[in-house]
Amino acid sequence: MIKRILSANIVTLVLLLSACSGGSRTSSHSETPVDTVKFSYAENIRILKFKDYTKVELRNPWDTLKMLHTYILTDRNRDKNRNRNRDRDRNRDRDRDNTNTGNMPEGTIVRTPLRNAIVYSSVHNSLLAETGAISSIAGVCDIQYIKHPQIKAMHEKGSIADCGSSMSPDIEKIIDLNADAVLLSPFENSGGYGRIESIGIPIIECADYMETSPLGRAEWMKFYGLLTGKEEEADSLFRKIEREYLTLKQMTKDVPHRPTVITELKYSSAWYVPGGRSTMARMIDDAGADYIFSYTKESGSVPMSFETVLDKGQKADFWLIKYNQKQDKTYSELKKDYSPYANFDAWKNKRIFGCNTSYVNFYEETPFHPEALLRDLIIIFHPEIMKDEKTRYFKGLKF
Repeated sequence: MIKRILSANIVTLVLLLSACSGGSRTSSHSETPVDTVKFSYAENIRILKFKDYTKVELRNPWDTLKMLHTYILTDRNRDKNRNRNRDRDRNRDRDRDNTNTGNMPEGTIVRTPLRNAIVYSSVHNSLLAETGAISSIAGVCDIQYIKHPQIKAMHEKGSIADCGSSMSPDIEKIIDLNADAVLLSPFENSGGYGRIESIGIPIIECADYMETSPLGRAEWMKFYGLLTGKEEEADSLFRKIEREYLTLKQMTKDVPHRPTVITELKYSSAWYVPGGRSTMARMIDDAGADYIFSYTKESGSVPMSFETVLDKGQKADFWLIKYNQKQDKTYSELKKDYSPYANFDAWKNKRIFGCNTSYVNFYEETPFHPEALLRDLIIIFHPEIMKDEKTRYFKGLKF
């Protein structure tokens, strides 16, 4: 009881301090970078390295003429050494330190490498684990949806905390963890992130999912590598993924026939399909097939009526679906769910492939491993190219 009262008092104090200080912002300044991080595919991120800091600029994917966020990454170890020297000779270092602070550009200051990050999504948790940065995760949200075995084991041992729902995280627990950053995915017109915005902890907006190419999204791992002190590991992993993806893409370059494809299922009154500029649309194209809704301009999901999907996609050769349930979905179950599904040629010709995300790590793996999903799609669309290969995520529905 006493601990909860203390935590509540801490929250109140932090909110007051943040309101007075205006958050982690610095003054505006122009300086020439000494290096840049090369991005060959990602369109919404730029990283500039300066002598004393690294500047990360995120473009707003919903309004590309605006910035989504600017981060100033500083080395926490260098900051610690500088503070130690300043304490040893305060008079000598006071002016120099003030000058360095004033010279830093405007942005949210993030001290790296992160040591106590709160990571909302399972996909970013999985990436940090793969690059060897799992020790930087102090807490996660929606633990019930996280499948990564190492993260689940660390949670059971108490070394990774459960911070509640990502829609309403436990602010007191996040403060108690001494969190140094919160990694979450932004959404258009979300209205903000609630109380988490007001406690002075840097919010890292993981907008990688809004990239328009599979390799573009995967390339964001360079940013997450910088945040966690695993830049070299992230660069190495991306180069490997890039090589494999481009090799697979080359295999479908001259296919004589490109089948047509629709995806997803009707949900309530709408059927949400990937936009024509989404990573899935691009991947279907790279797999040697034609996506029915490639003409749409969005990079996220697009709500459509069932009638529109039926009109455009009734004759599609293949149909890819994702679902979450204990037993694999069948054709008869699909018809039972919604009888008009049986009007699609893909249902009639038994060319529906499903991914049961209750046990398949589709969402955890494919965003940063597009080469694995591309292999699946080529096996499905062009089995003559990938002879005797088995899919990892999708498999044909049984009747």
